[in-house]
Amino acid sequence: MKPKTSLFVAALVERAAVPYRPSGRFAWHFARGKLGRDPVFAGLLQHGLIPDQARILDIGCGQGLLASWLMTARAMYQEKAGWPEAWPAAPALRSIHGIELMARDVERARQALGSTAATFTIGDMCIADFGSVDVVVILDVLHYVSFDAQNDILRQVRDALAPDGTLILRIGDASGGLPFTFSAWVDHVVTFIRGHRNSRFYCRSVADWQKALRGLGFAVETLPMNEGTPFSNILLVARLGAKSVRSDPAMAPSHRD
Repeated sequence: MKPKTSLFVAALVERAAVPYRPSGRFAWHFARGKLGRDPVFAGLLQHGLIPDQARILDIGCGQGLLASWLMTARAMYQEKAGWPEAWPAAPALRSIHGIELMARDVERARQALGSTAATFTIGDMCIADFGSVDVVVILDVLHYVSFDAQNDILRQVRDALAPDGTLILRIGDASGGLPFTFSAWVDHVVTFIRGHRNSRFYCRSVADWQKALRGLGFAVETLPMNEGTPFSNILLVARLGAKSVRSDPAMAPSHRD
């Protein structure tokens, strides 16, 4: 990343974290750390993955960082506050809704962004109503549920999306060797600290994810999304469209617990 772009991203991180100050030092520091260290946030803007005027569903939204990031980016773009010339325009959002299992995270999200266009609900992604949307974002959460549950969620996502809608899914590549092993270990430690005991992860290789998504009628693009980290994270950009066939041939490959 060019120095000028890096300075802009740093400024965007600081501004997007400001709404979390009233929620306490933890929420604010977590926002600054996550937004600043995770390359996916800048990557969404740099690659223009969020279309203008999109209705966005953020599954596993945590304390609402994606919403704060995108809305702050739009404001800074309109202000011409150093927006990188090589980046496409920041999208104006029609709406963004987050679903999160952890009640305390939803409370932080509501406290920080409750007076904006963003909304947040406590919900289990396995049974939640996804409504009708243009973009679904799922970052690093599907591996917490069984393979069958993953398949069901992906079907529900497809059915919730507009005919030309997009699923943005970040996963850890199970065929990624040592970086995947390290990222899985870190994930186990974090989930243990957060109070989840005996957690089991259900991980797939990129090839398996691609096959599953194509079986649902998505055209799939892959983008490395681990710059500056030791992890094996990959972003899958899955799009529906005129050339997509919305058939569901048993969601191959089949995984069983």
